[in-house]
Amino acid sequence: MQAASQALKNDEWITDEEIADPTPLPEIPGYHVLVRPVSVKATTKGGIILPDSTKSDMAYLTTVGRVLKVGNLAYKGEKFNDTPWCKEGDFICYGKHSGNKFFYKGVNLLLLFDDDIKMVVEDAKDLDPTFNLSN
Repeated sequence: MQAASQALKNDEWITDEEIADPTPLPEIPGYHVLVRPVSVKATTKGGIILPDSTKSDMAYLTTVGRVLKVGNLAYKGEKFNDTPWCKEGDFICYGKHSGNKFFYKGVNLLLLFDDDIKMVVEDAKDLDPTFNLSN
């Protein structure tokens, strides 16, 4: 068993984006949200290669994923007023140590509780700290 200090953090649990999302997706129980982690960019929009220290800092600040599936009880009840925070395809931020990691059909995924989602953004570029560095 891995010691807690050696456990992979969510920003290290990322599959190559060239690999397609798995199909069919597993059934998601209750209050869970299935998320595919998104990698921190290695280069800026203008092609500048970022040093490992910068990528490490960005990974610490941005734990980002794309929602693949939402459980049938997620966002139900008084806590959320039956108003979903996120839906399939949304880009989200979540805690660095949140959720359960698992490997499914060649892809690293996370299973989060609905209240582990910290924010939703319309465009993934809004979560990319390198986006404005290209000019």
